[in-house]
Amino acid sequence: MAELKTKVTEQAVSDYLQQITDETLRKDCQTICQLMEDVTKATAKMWGTAIIGVGDYTYSYSTGRTGDWFMMGFSPRKANISLYILGCNQDERADILSRLGKHKTGKGCIYIKNLKDINVDVLREMCEISYQNLKK
Repeated sequence: MAELKTKVTEQAVSDYLQQITDETLRKDCQTICQLMEDVTKATAKMWGTAIIGVGDYTYSYSTGRTGDWFMMGFSPRKANISLYILGCNQDERADILSRLGKHKTGKGCIYIKNLKDINVDVLREMCEISYQNLKK
């Protein structure tokens, strides 16, 4: 079975965020990082070269395969900030996304341009629900 390519690295999250040249994007990412750390009470870590993950959990499939992953995370990309908040069921996710603000969704991701386009309180709510679900 193939091993995951994206793993925790030793790179400091703060160093990575300081390298972001766009000031608005850098500040938005710092805010998102702090929000996720507050919700999980965990320290953010770099996963691979461009993903910031917060909190840890072990997932398992019905086949018996298990792995470690972050509870929530994000990645500042050229066009958008990709949010990885996976612990909400479909009904919770649909409700929250309807109140989030301007965003797009993809396979397992939520894409936002910047924080001024969304309701940060709704983002926090989504992170809290996801965290509680993943802790179970």
